[in-house]
Amino acid sequence: MTDAFSADAARALGGPDWLLARRLAAAEALATISWPTPDEEIWRYSRIGELDLDRYRPFAEAELGPAGDERAPGGGPWAAEAGPHSAMLVVRDGRVVHHEIDAGLEAKGVKVCGLATCAGDDVRDLLGAASRSSEDAFTVLHDAFVAGGALVQIPDGVVVEDPILVLHWCEGDGRASFPHTIVSLGEHAEATVLDRFGSPETDHLVDAVTELLVGDGANLRYLSIQQHGSRTWHLGLQRALVGRDAVLRTSAVALGGDYARLRSEAVLQGEGSESDQLAVYFADGSQMLDFRTLQDHDAPRTRSNLLFKGAVEDTARSVYSGLVHLRTTAQKANASQTNRNLVLSEGAHAESIPNLEIEANDVKCSHASTVGPIDDDQLYYLESRGIPPGDAERLIILGFFDDVLERLPVSALSDGLRRSVVDKLEHRRVGGEVRRVGVGGDGRRG
Repeated sequence: MTDAFSADAARALGGPDWLLARRLAAAEALATISWPTPDEEIWRYSRIGELDLDRYRPFAEAELGPAGDERAPGGGPWAAEAGPHSAMLVVRDGRVVHHEIDAGLEAKGVKVCGLATCAGDDVRDLLGAASRSSEDAFTVLHDAFVAGGALVQIPDGVVVEDPILVLHWCEGDGRASFPHTIVSLGEHAEATVLDRFGSPETDHLVDAVTELLVGDGANLRYLSIQQHGSRTWHLGLQRALVGRDAVLRTSAVALGGDYARLRSEAVLQGEGSESDQLAVYFADGSQMLDFRTLQDHDAPRTRSNLLFKGAVEDTARSVYSGLVHLRTTAQKANASQTNRNLVLSEGAHAESIPNLEIEANDVKCSHASTVGPIDDDQLYYLESRGIPPGDAERLIILGFFDDVLERLPVSALSDGLRRSVVDKLEHRRVGGEVRRVGVGGDGRRG
């Protein structure tokens, strides 16, 4: 392990005694862990062999400012794009620098704050409640250098109508940030939360953890958007624990980064619990977007559905590897998993590996996977009606993504995300022609 990620560096982040002790324990564990390689199945097809941790170093408290100093301005354009919201946290390089909340919700006990400054012993109990049962080398590294992060806590029975925004911004060449978000819903609570990640064109490492704790009968809608600059590496874990008769709907949008990886895991641990996992991703240039998912049914009469849709162009690559695990306790469970991929250029590549592990004998389970170019018949149909080839292709690709974009829980963002997809498509015009897989330059099937 590089000297930059030492116990002294973990200590230099400051913060409350309980958090410092937690960080130091993780920092000591770093000396004993094995770092992943592409030979391991869970890292198969990844670019993890290219990661050189010696290029990066974490921040110190003196650089981030003291914990509790939350005088930075609000969320700016990102907050405006999300529309009306009930609360907001702004996180820079892993530490909350601004938070605000509707006074009426605060009076009901809704809490939004920085993990390093929140009052109450329950905060330390929440940190790691979901992630500790799915550790890897990067979650240990995260635990050693987490500066604070964001807490959203909704008490029993409270319904939050407008979204809660958590806006993460990371920057600095050769630096590493460790954003952390905890969303905890009490019994029969309801909320929508947006986690949005971004960075400028900077060589930065983001090691992020999100924990979603959904109490019995609760309903959580969660949206994660990743729009990093093209030199940023993002390694993220999003893990949810879902209680009895609770409903979790997670959505992910991934458009940025050099290499961006997300582990999206939902553990259905209460009878009658439900999980829907949606994602759209689009990689161009030399990007790689990497998704590993888990639908873990550990109780009877649970239901999960997953739909991930992606596109790759230029020399970009994507990986989807998902596991549906139906444990012996998951009788009467119903699970489905679908991954669809468009390959838009000869040099682009997409991997899709769905997996099932079924230990119960009274379940319904299905999975589907496709990788291929735009359908030639669809193109020919549109072009035969006078639609130019480039416009026809754009319509088909937007239509491919629309059934997911229209279901995002923060609908105000849908138009902006469609524009981001169109911007990527415009990069595909070379010399006035559209480069395609399996289609001639004149727009006819070749």
